Amino acid sequence: MSHTTHPQGTISPEQAAVEQELVDTVVASFEKAGDPRLKQIMQSLTRHLHNFVREVRLTEDEWNTGIEFLTAAGHITDDKRQEFILLSDVLGLSMQTIAINNQAYTGTAPATEATVFGPFFVDDAPEIPIGGDIAGGAAGQPCWVEGTITDTSGNPVPGARIEVWEADEDGFYDVQYTDARVAGRAHLFADDNGNYAFWGLTPTPYPIPHDGPVGKMLEATRRSPVRASHLHFMVTAPGLRTLVTHIFVAGDPQIETGDSVFGVKNSLIKKFEPQPANAPTPDGRDLGDQTWARTRFDVVLAPANA
Repeated sequence: MSHTTHPQGTISPEQAAVEQELVDTVVASFEKAGDPRLKQIMQSLTRHLHNFVREVRLTEDEWNTGIEFLTAAGHITDDKRQEFILLSDVLGLSMQTIAINNQAYTGTAPATEATVFGPFFVDDAPEIPIGGDIAGGAAGQPCWVEGTITDTSGNPVPGARIEVWEADEDGFYDVQYTDARVAGRAHLFADDNGNYAFWGLTPTPYPIPHDGPVGKMLEATRRSPVRASHLHFMVTAPGLRTLVTHIFVAGDPQIETGDSVFGVKNSLIKKFEPQPANAPTPDGRDLGDQTWARTRFDVVLAPANA
């Protein structure tokens, strides 16, 4: 009789048959699912999970460790922290889902690429006017960000809603503080020509939260928790595909070292031009003796059905 070889030993045909029978039984249990898509997902998930367990010959102790890990992820998750999104991010699952659901689209101009949402978006961020400041007192170097919102035919998208959020210079988002501050986030609307501009902070590298189970997993596998410097965007407009993305700082060494959530795309790396203290600002804002930076990010939105 032939035997199946696994990393932890040889499996007899009889044992393989027992294992396969269980897979088939569990898959068949979803046959009566009323929703065809739900049936497809559950049956495929079952096959992949069972194949994973069989391939690595998972021990009962390892199974228990996995359950403890997921339980800990649930316990540390609250309305301000989503450990399961963090887990999805560091496994590259978030980026893979984004790649599947935001396929490249090119008209006169290619649509802006999407990247990970991240765990720190908050609904109902304050509205600012064009040229307003999202910092809200957050520490960091001021940065002027401007650009246009167009569709793939080159037409401006007036009134597009632009959500922006970022960490402060210490690498923390407002929701990671305990004083209920709202800082480093806002939303604004493009003008009649699709133009937008705002003051933010020059992004700096920071580690994702690594005081929980995901951080322990990264440490155990000798992976860095540090993210490349970035500024988050979400742009929405009727009839166009919602864009969730962010821009990265050209020259940031962490881009070469490796972004911990695999979010960097070459098209999203932008030059943040350093400006000396007392250099005139685009809107005449007086920054005193502060240095500042400026960048441009032109957004192209794909059709909603792309």
